[in-house]
Amino acid sequence: MNQQSPQATDLLSAIEDKRAMIGVIGLGYVGLPLAMTVARAGFKVTGFDIDPSKMTAIEAGKSYIEAVPDDVLSAERDAGRFAATTDFARLAECDVIAICVPTPLTRHREPDLSYVAKTCEQIAGTLRKGQLVVLESTTYPGTTEEVMKPILEKTGLVAGEDFFLGYSPEREDPGNRDFQTSTIPKVVAGDGEAASAMVSAFYGAVVETIVPVSGTRTAEAVKLTENVFRAVNIALVNELKIVYERMGIDVWEVIAAAKTKPFGYMPFYPGPGLGGHCIPIDPFYLTWKSREYDQPTRFIELAGEINTAMPRYVVDRLAEALDRMLGKALSRSRVLILGLAYKKNVPDIRESPSLRLMELLLERGADVAYHDPYVSEVPRTREYGHLMGRKSVALDQLGDFDAVVIATDHDSFDYQAIADDAPLVVDTRNAMANRGITSQTIVKA
Repeated sequence: MNQQSPQATDLLSAIEDKRAMIGVIGLGYVGLPLAMTVARAGFKVTGFDIDPSKMTAIEAGKSYIEAVPDDVLSAERDAGRFAATTDFARLAECDVIAICVPTPLTRHREPDLSYVAKTCEQIAGTLRKGQLVVLESTTYPGTTEEVMKPILEKTGLVAGEDFFLGYSPEREDPGNRDFQTSTIPKVVAGDGEAASAMVSAFYGAVVETIVPVSGTRTAEAVKLTENVFRAVNIALVNELKIVYERMGIDVWEVIAAAKTKPFGYMPFYPGPGLGGHCIPIDPFYLTWKSREYDQPTRFIELAGEINTAMPRYVVDRLAEALDRMLGKALSRSRVLILGLAYKKNVPDIRESPSLRLMELLLERGADVAYHDPYVSEVPRTREYGHLMGRKSVALDQLGDFDAVVIATDHDSFDYQAIADDAPLVVDTRNAMANRGITSQTIVKA
């Protein structure tokens, strides 16, 4: 460690003694679980967010994130280890600041780092010597050095001497009950030797396992690699689904048999498209950055094209089934989409293919509704503002719809009742077959 930097020595000591004050910017699916994990490890944490409704919920002891139970939130708040605020001037009180803000794509599928940049500008307004700033948001290799560092160094303070920069990609998996923030191995990296020691010490004090890597660019590449891997393999099985359907072969049966091989194969499953913040978006961050090096990413881009096309494939299958089985055009049909969330048993609709399905069905003239026990109303979204305000309908009148599309296989659905009451079921998740339910009115898509 740099012996000429007393700031480094003092901060490391404060982290090791858990005297360091921690700030978490962005109290969403990543930030709130992180804040709770840090607080439960014995640090005092202040959460920052621009959304006043989150402050109201936290003050009432009501969590809006499934991974954080109400009692855990209330316990950390009542013990004085966690507080939340919209006052970003209080960042000056924090010794360690973790950034957990969105990194979406623009309409042209280019990285939108405006949230990261604006957050860094807010931090710069109160930046002082001896602070550690860590980015957790998924992004392209070079962001920490090329975007964050210049903004923060405009203050006249020098990274690695006066303050310290790090990157540690979030690995949250909403709805996964087998892992929580503290038990998921944490990749950590710093901008320089001193920063690396700070980041390792901090996360080493709050999670069970840390995985140090050589630098922030490598850590940024780790997260992209994880999600590119999933996106490409999901695209492969989506393409296989279409090919095998033409051949009269059930791709789900193929996968079930293939995964019995104890080596050399890992099962991935098809669906109506990709959802969530990571897999539909992150590969395009790497694609965009690779252009700077004049290096094409044909494999990744092809996977993106296949996955993006899946909602349209589902709608085409639905239209064919309506015509063949009910003798009815899609434009004259009432369609119910089951599940608005992007994955089962969670309320998360980020990049959900169900939204695209609704849009395509409306464009084709269908009368569309949805049911989701986790999402009572379509909230404001960046791309589907025209769907905002639509409310989840009850399932007691399935017979009033011409077709039901299972887009998300929530465990709480009564699948037998759906099979019994719906004139036509288009199943994109193999939910019916997985439960042993068969019927001439069920079509896989």
